[in-house]
Amino acid sequence: MSAPSPAEALAAVQKSAPLVHVITNTLSQNDCANLLLAAGARPIMAEAEEEAAEIARNCGALVLNTGIPSAAKFRAMLAAGQAAGRASIPILLDPVGIGVSAFRREQIGRLLETLRFAVIRGNSAEISVLAGDNPAFCGVDSGMAEDTHLAQLAARRFGTVILQSGGSDFLTDGRRTLCIPGGHPAMTKITGAGCMLSALTGAFLAANLAHPLEAAAAAAVFWKKCAELAAARMEAQSAGTGSLHMYLLDAASRMAPDQLEEF
Repeated sequence: MSAPSPAEALAAVQKSAPLVHVITNTLSQNDCANLLLAAGARPIMAEAEEEAAEIARNCGALVLNTGIPSAAKFRAMLAAGQAAGRASIPILLDPVGIGVSAFRREQIGRLLETLRFAVIRGNSAEISVLAGDNPAFCGVDSGMAEDTHLAQLAARRFGTVILQSGGSDFLTDGRRTLCIPGGHPAMTKITGAGCMLSALTGAFLAANLAHPLEAAAAAAVFWKKCAELAAARMEAQSAGTGSLHMYLLDAASRMAPDQLEEF
C-alpha cells in the first residue's frame, strides 16, 4: 500500500472518524477536543488511572501530553500506554516542558523506557533534550534555533517519528526528513497550538496506521493551512488573537482534502 498524500490522509480521517484518547493538560483540553471534532475525529479525554487503560485499548490512537503534570496523571499515562501497546494502537508523546524540572525528566523518561511511540511531537528545545542535549531553562516554549540534526538523533534513539514544530515543521524517522513550511507567526500568541497539533496528529495516525511519517506530515500540513486561513481572516477583519483562536476551528471544520498541498 502506497503512502497517502495529505489529501488522502485527511480523507481517511473524515471517512473513519477515529476515536482518539487524549490525556493532556487542562489548559488545552477543550481546544484539543474541539479541534478533533472539527477535523472529523472523535475525542475522549479520560485521565483517571482507574479507567485509562480500558479506554485506551478501545480507541484508534492514544495521545499523551505531559503539560501540567502530576504523579497520578503519569500513572494513568503509563497504564493507558501499556494497554494501547498490547492492542497495537499507535501512541503519540508530547513531552511538554521536559527540560523544566527533574520530575518531568524522570517521569517522561519512564514513559520512553516503557512504551513504544509511533510519533513524538515537540518544539526544538524539547526535541534537543530527547536527543541528549541539555539546553538552558526556557520554560515550555522553545527559544532555540531549529536543528534537524537533533531531531534525527532523537528519532534514531527512540525508534520513532519526530515531529518538531516551529516556524517550519520538521519530520524525520531517522532516515527520511520532511520540511513543512507555512503557517503564521500569530500562532505563537495563543496557548496550546502545539498541544492541538499533537491531538490532531493522533487522529491522522489512527486513520493511516501503516504510514506514521506521512500521517504526521499530513497533520502538520493541515494545521499550517488552518493557521494561514485563520490569520488571513483575522487580518482582513482587523481582529486580534482571540478571533484567531476561533478562526482556527472554523478553518479546520471547513477544510477539504483538496486544499492540502503535497509535502
